[in-house]
Amino acid sequence: MTELLTQTILIVFVYFFIFFLVAQLIKNNSIVDMGWGAGFVLIAVATLFIEGSFTARNLIVTGLVVIWGVRLTYHILRRNWGKPEDFRYAKWREEWGGWLVPRAFLQIFMLQGLMMLVIGYPIVLVNAYPGTGLGVLDVLGLLVWVTGFYFESVGDKQLAEFLKNPVNRGKVIQSGLWKYTRHPNYFGEATMWWGIFLLALSVPLGWTGIISPLTITILLLFISGVPMLEKQMMKNPEYREYAERTSKFVPLPPKQKYASLKKN
Repeated sequence: MTELLTQTILIVFVYFFIFFLVAQLIKNNSIVDMGWGAGFVLIAVATLFIEGSFTARNLIVTGLVVIWGVRLTYHILRRNWGKPEDFRYAKWREEWGGWLVPRAFLQIFMLQGLMMLVIGYPIVLVNAYPGTGLGVLDVLGLLVWVTGFYFESVGDKQLAEFLKNPVNRGKVIQSGLWKYTRHPNYFGEATMWWGIFLLALSVPLGWTGIISPLTITILLLFISGVPMLEKQMMKNPEYREYAERTSKFVPLPPKQKYASLKKN
């Protein structure tokens, strides 16, 4: 396990170092987002073949990560290709000035690599050990993962179709999954990692994998996901009204009393 973890750390370091070099050449640090999903695919496939244990649980976890990572990478590539640097990274570029290169290396690329190692830890756990037979936890984990994948993939698709329609320019999506949560894609991503954690519980030290779903949930809900996006979106009066009746993260029915409360 220790040797596999060390090899994984090296793989992730080299992977993000290459992204860092490319980002400096094209002056666009937001390409780091394009490497997020694909990085987990690399971890899953590399650790599977390094250990060479192709049991059911190993193949299921690796397969789930590949499906998620490939879809997310394609989605982000299609959304961002040919566009200028994302507003978050552009703001840091302006704020960091002469310290841009070292801070980008540490605070964007290496930090994201560290987060990838922490969140991807259950993948390494599963692929480090020959699998036992599948059980109830594996079935539950698979169901939780499928639920998360549905929310992320369908949420992304609904948003892309909404934005594609010129009639919706400047408007806020409030239909489909977005009627029940302001961030179905973020909720879906966190839920998938809870599913992977459940799948890892049956291997030695599997309980330690809880650091993965806890980390991604905290990141998305309190640090880099929801807060950064909502800081921008709350400038829109329509979004503020939408936020008052719609759950921030966990899907819930819209607040039915919202309209009457506003009148009172």
